[in-house]
Amino acid sequence: MKIAVIGGGPGGLYFSILTKKAMPHWQIDIYERNKADDSFGFGVVFSDETLGEFLKRDMQSYELIRSKFAYWDDIVVARDGESVSIAGNGFCGCSRKTLLQLLQQRCLEEGINLHFEQNVDDLSQFEDADIIVACDGIASGIRTKYEKDFGTKIEMKKNRFVWLGSTKPLDAFTYFFRTTEFGTIVAHSYQYEEGMSTWIFECSDETWQKFNFEVTNEEDTIAKISEIFKDELDGHPLISNKSHWRQFPHVTNENWYHKNIVLLGDAKATAHYSIGSGTKLAMDCAIGLSDAVIANPNDVQTAFQQYDKTRRNTVEMIQYAALVSLDWFENMDRNNQHPFQQFAFGCMTRSKKVTFENLCLRDKSFTDKVLEEFNNNNHVDDKIQPAAFSKFKLRDLDLQNRIAMSSMGQYSAENGLVNDWHFQHYTSRAIGGLGLILTEMTAISETGRITEGCAGIYTDNQIKEWKRINNFIHQHTQTKIGIQLGHSGRKGATKKPWEDTFTGTSWGLLSASAIPFNESALTPKAMTLADMDLIISQFVQATKNANDANFDMIELQAHHGFLLASFLSPLTNNRTDEFGGSNENRLKFPLRVFTEMRNAFPKEKPMSVRISATDWAENGISSADVIAISEAFKSAGADIINVSTGNTVANQKTQTGRMWQTPFSDAVRNTVHIPTITAGYIQDIDQINTIILNGRADLVALGRPLLLDANFVRNAQAYEQFQPTDIPNQYKMGISHLYPLKASERKQVEGMKKALKPKSN
Repeated sequence: MKIAVIGGGPGGLYFSILTKKAMPHWQIDIYERNKADDSFGFGVVFSDETLGEFLKRDMQSYELIRSKFAYWDDIVVARDGESVSIAGNGFCGCSRKTLLQLLQQRCLEEGINLHFEQNVDDLSQFEDADIIVACDGIASGIRTKYEKDFGTKIEMKKNRFVWLGSTKPLDAFTYFFRTTEFGTIVAHSYQYEEGMSTWIFECSDETWQKFNFEVTNEEDTIAKISEIFKDELDGHPLISNKSHWRQFPHVTNENWYHKNIVLLGDAKATAHYSIGSGTKLAMDCAIGLSDAVIANPNDVQTAFQQYDKTRRNTVEMIQYAALVSLDWFENMDRNNQHPFQQFAFGCMTRSKKVTFENLCLRDKSFTDKVLEEFNNNNHVDDKIQPAAFSKFKLRDLDLQNRIAMSSMGQYSAENGLVNDWHFQHYTSRAIGGLGLILTEMTAISETGRITEGCAGIYTDNQIKEWKRINNFIHQHTQTKIGIQLGHSGRKGATKKPWEDTFTGTSWGLLSASAIPFNESALTPKAMTLADMDLIISQFVQATKNANDANFDMIELQAHHGFLLASFLSPLTNNRTDEFGGSNENRLKFPLRVFTEMRNAFPKEKPMSVRISATDWAENGISSADVIAISEAFKSAGADIINVSTGNTVANQKTQTGRMWQTPFSDAVRNTVHIPTITAGYIQDIDQINTIILNGRADLVALGRPLLLDANFVRNAQAYEQFQPTDIPNQYKMGISHLYPLKASERKQVEGMKKALKPKSN
């Protein structure tokens, strides 16, 4: 087989080494546009895990790299002179130029042909090649030529960054944050060889503009940055190497191969440097491509398919984590308002891959500082009390912990009347120790239901049955219960989730505009002023009914494309009157509903509003809209915002994952300065503690985890060895069994995590 590798970066070199080792009779040629000793940038970073993989794949290159790298175990987060060190991370830095030279040496040892100063514009010279590996960088000419075939998408991210070097010695990977008159600037810095360190400076575009930086003016950049970071540089100079200011390009390709051309490295996919070097991603993919080609020596297309199948999911996960990490840096000014230990903890947990427990296993002294600061600020005497079990107050409502049950439809009511099923559903979870229960969406009228099985609170009998549930909860538990009041809008008169079709009697639907939810849905009526007046009166009456039923709190349903949400999103509101068009106009009717409800509800009782912070669809609600909406509800008397996303339109394209909605909650909480509730694929107490401690939400609402585990909180309390005051006397004997069991399980899990930690190199 004959292979042409276009681009002599680490990915292309390493692919060639591994492939030639396994198939010495194959011809591999590498074509690099630069000279052998050219290198742009300074250092590259590898984790212990990556180094371990190198060891397994090619001992010779591993030993060469290991002989030249600078190793560190700590990460330091420093802000304006204050710093904290976090041990147990295990990284190494290596000069990019040295890495290239070492890999070039290995290529020559294996009999690979290296061709330098070869700028490849025309692939016709490689007609006899069985495989062309396009690893010619972020601005790949080959990828650009066939961008439609590859399905290339490039999104330029907002922040500005510049890559510089320094002679400043560093004994840890360090994030230096500086608060300036124009905004926050961070230096991502690490030593990669004796006497040399990499410094990547990053700031928002607004900060960059205010400092009057210039893209290619290296002298001006160094002068200004040196002054800002004079204390950190400690008299050492900054060094440039074509150090121009850039914005990070997020590169994705729908197809990784076209005919006999396959993409590798930054040409294929980029990941922001804040979660590691692109070199690491390129070399990992080089391993995958080499494995696939070696396994399929006579079938190039099958090899490419294997490469895609084995690597795509991993690459997309890394890219997603990188985007989440990048989002944290794009919002440094917002994050900078936090107390220092919380800020440092937020920096360490920004990608959501690292949690409180991860860090505790690495360096308990750091997590103890984070927890102590949190508990001091929340006036908790026990300095090591888990954050999830701290109390929280909304108006006169005291919650015993930060864990809530999210609204989950039970679809089991008859004519809107809740029954024994609902009684056991809510009371069992209250006995289970939740801080707050939010009921399923409860309709304000018969035609406001989603399905015929939805609960209501528009008749005396309905009030009576809800009151029976609430009285039990108040008498036997410390859990508080709030009701979510809403109207289905255009999503009404539909089947229950477990039914194949809707077999009931349809009713007329209302919405902001006459737009059906999907092709098979009924077309709603666009609301008139008279309809609005009626709906407002129904919401007000439902508010009074909720108070009569002894609910502690009300949440207004203004999310997921239901009636009020249909006014908020431009995708579902095309009105031309005063209730359509601008965000201010679209907000008028939902805000009027909330204001009237707030006036009708006792002032000592809190109210929440649940909103969708994105529609996950093109031309949907914007982040600026969401902030304005949250500010308006806050001004109208909302005490907390429950930040959800999506379900506005049928053609949404969600980006899910663990704790996937927390960035939206973070934005609302720390921009509007109002408490928030978050939800979405949050599964354990560790994630809850992490979310509360890094300031992304004040309450964490669980949905599906509570469906099959009414005692989630009790199990979590035992896991944390936390002694609550609300366990019923009838159940206290269970403590002597559950707590030792959970302590043993935790010890076993932590032991496995420590055993699986990559060995230090």
